[in-house]
Amino acid sequence: MKLGIVGAGMIVQDLLSFIKDIPTITLQAISSRPTHEEKLRLLQQQYSIEQVYSNYSEMLSDPDVDTVYIGLPNHLHYDYAKEALLHGKHVICEKPFTSNLSEFLELKELAEKKQLILVEAITNQYLKNYLSMKDHIPKLGDIKIVECNYSQYSSRYAAFQAGEVLPAFNPEMSGGALMDINLYNIHLVVGLFGSPERVEYWPNMERDIDTSGILFLDYGDFKCVCIGSKDSTAPNSVNIQGNKGYIHMASSANIVDSYNYVLNKQETIRVDQKDHAHRMYDEFVEFDRIIRELDWNKAAQMLEHSERVMQVVEQAKQSANLVFGPDRLRHN
Repeated sequence: MKLGIVGAGMIVQDLLSFIKDIPTITLQAISSRPTHEEKLRLLQQQYSIEQVYSNYSEMLSDPDVDTVYIGLPNHLHYDYAKEALLHGKHVICEKPFTSNLSEFLELKELAEKKQLILVEAITNQYLKNYLSMKDHIPKLGDIKIVECNYSQYSSRYAAFQAGEVLPAFNPEMSGGALMDINLYNIHLVVGLFGSPERVEYWPNMERDIDTSGILFLDYGDFKCVCIGSKDSTAPNSVNIQGNKGYIHMASSANIVDSYNYVLNKQETIRVDQKDHAHRMYDEFVEFDRIIRELDWNKAAQMLEHSERVMQVVEQAKQSANLVFGPDRLRHN
């Protein structure tokens, strides 16, 4: 994979911190707005990136770039992914895939038409602990209760309370707890159990944005609660309870750290199959393989998963009468 990166924020620097551990990925280019050129030059020097562009279209015209990673604020994902696909590039797009379901469906159709790989960068779907968790769940018997809590007090929340509206808390930029932190919970649960029968979202609202909230997913035979908070914190956890045992993970859904697997009246088994310290490593190993081998079946499988997640997000927003991103602008 010859990777072109768009963005220079925290998530991009997170990516750059480990990407050299995957020798089949070449850092071909990085692009951001002209005001970030000095920052890009420093990143180029630090991580041996071949080219720097202050114009996104110029990077897309670079024939040596075959794949674009989009690490930009949520509301920009659709436009930048669409432009990359139109230029014949494979696309790895940070979560949330898009601001709404209709944007996602358009990108999916375009990727299929152009015969290009399009995937969402969502850590937990590729982590080895998560994959092992999928194997253990059938042994828990009939699932009864699932609970996920990902609560992390945002470093930007105090600024938001003081009146400064940064992207993380801007409804016009698809910010908020549902689209950011609770999305990991949704991906984990939908990846394990598929689409729920009913979705309801109860947000805590401040100045038109959900700073935290509780998502209820009804699976008929069992119930699920997903808590996502950017205005308060608590011990993060995932609990999956069946009539024959349970899984308890004392970490957030984006990391999927070690977990306890316990069958009724049996000893606790601690499971930890990760073999790399960085949470994003496994997904980029798989993205590289999918693109090198043009594994259309796996790409389609992951797009189907992302579509189910986007459907849950849409239902959650509708249940709480939330309007974010481009939808918000159209309603104003």
